[in-house]
Amino acid sequence: MLKAVLFDLDDTLLGNDMDRFLPGYFGLLGQYAEKYLPRDQFLQELMISTEAMIRDVDPALSNRDVFWQTFTERTGLDSNELEAFFEQFYRTQFHQLRDRTEKRPFAAELVQFCLDHNLKVVVATNPLFPLIAIEARLDWGGLPVDQYNFALVTAYENMHAAKPQPAYYSEILQKIGCAPEEALMVGNDWENDILPAHSVGMQTYWLSLDGEEPSADLMLPYGRTLEDVHAFLAEQLKPEAS
Repeated sequence: MLKAVLFDLDDTLLGNDMDRFLPGYFGLLGQYAEKYLPRDQFLQELMISTEAMIRDVDPALSNRDVFWQTFTERTGLDSNELEAFFEQFYRTQFHQLRDRTEKRPFAAELVQFCLDHNLKVVVATNPLFPLIAIEARLDWGGLPVDQYNFALVTAYENMHAAKPQPAYYSEILQKIGCAPEEALMVGNDWENDILPAHSVGMQTYWLSLDGEEPSADLMLPYGRTLEDVHAFLAEQLKPEAS
């Protein structure tokens, strides 16, 4: 019986082509950080520290801990001062990137459908950003956290692993009190969303935006639009299916 649905955010609930978004993000953030480091050096350290988060699965360290430990060890800068400085960036500058994303009108309807059917809804975006940045992107997508009762929004503060680590999905299941077979992961990225979720025993639905099909040796459910996801869920939730 299905009890929870995990949704990826970028290019799933929110149209966000990273090839367009990231250059703008890095440009804006790099300029903002020049108070502390030259732009190129800052961006290099940012990427190294982000990769450290992706590799680490230590349950004693949040992704936030890993990022700032790595960043401050490499730069000698004060993490408390920097974290407050960059929180201000997300409050005052990050919104300039909104026009690089695209609201998907059916996303809110799909999330509400899940909530109306008493499913726990998780925003399972890669937790490499602070919560304030993820909540901003949800707002851009028409899914503000004060209007939708999400069971969990994964962020670098509250997670101890990241995609594509299977430990990321196991931690979500533990947090929401759900068995793997009772949860469905919906996402557009085969390597980050589908394979690791499948590996821990979850149901999956691949949002294949380019019309690709799963490989013949792993023919998992897939579709092209959020409306396809809705149709799949509606079929799953029929009384006879439970």
